[in-house]
Amino acid sequence: MGILQAGMLGSPYSLTEIRVLFELAHAGRLETGELRALLDLDAGYLSRILGRFEADGLISRERSAGDARKQVVWLTEAGTATFGGLDERSSERIEQLLAGLPDERQQRLVSSMATIRELLGARPEREPYLIRPPRTGDLGWVAYRHGELYSAEWGWGMEFERLVARIVGAYDPARDAGWIAEVGGERAGCVFCVHKDDTTAQLRMLLVEPSARGLGLGRGLVEECVRHARERGYERITLWTRDCLTGARRIYEAAGFELESQERGTENGIEVNEQMWTLDLRRPS
Repeated sequence: MGILQAGMLGSPYSLTEIRVLFELAHAGRLETGELRALLDLDAGYLSRILGRFEADGLISRERSAGDARKQVVWLTEAGTATFGGLDERSSERIEQLLAGLPDERQQRLVSSMATIRELLGARPEREPYLIRPPRTGDLGWVAYRHGELYSAEWGWGMEFERLVARIVGAYDPARDAGWIAEVGGERAGCVFCVHKDDTTAQLRMLLVEPSARGLGLGRGLVEECVRHARERGYERITLWTRDCLTGARRIYEAAGFELESQERGTENGIEVNEQMWTLDLRRPS
């Protein structure tokens, strides 16, 4: 994207050098050993960076009052001004990068960044979430997000999107029920419990946004659906899924669903394994 060049943000400094300025700007005063540990830098490399900064008038340093073997480093007034300008330029550069993206693509970008953090970093802290009935506008979002998300993650095409649209179009609030999950005030998931026959309900359209995975939201939605089916007096609840959706399958198994049948199929030219799962609601929960 052009933001990690040798001279970062149009400055004479590298990314690593600006990271040193960043830590000093936020910490105030740091011992060189603390700075080296924060950035995982070689002692000789850090010494050369600090030497350059001192020559440029960006830092001052002195012996630690507590241990004469250690040095304490801080930004000068010129160093603070230099970092402030770089920080402002960084914000402007990010704003320029995002300016050409419509809102839905910005949301997709943020969601993808959250997925990267989840896969490569520590597990996210559990955020509170809200599960509520559908409101005006939610059904359109359900069809849209199913089509877009499953195309991006699995390569499924418009036939799958049309299937979801037909299910959404058949939703009857008089006999069916649905739930929308929110995290931080934004839609983050959904599930529906629809009438199949007098004794059977069907769990449909379970979806959890990538940015909200790992919060227990999928399990909460499935539990809400099963609870509703029990209260309505259904004897069983079924669902259709594909075996590649391993995260959803673990949730179904934990809720007591059992695999009833499966067969091979295709989706947008991709071979898939279609599965039907069933939960006997007459058994104690």
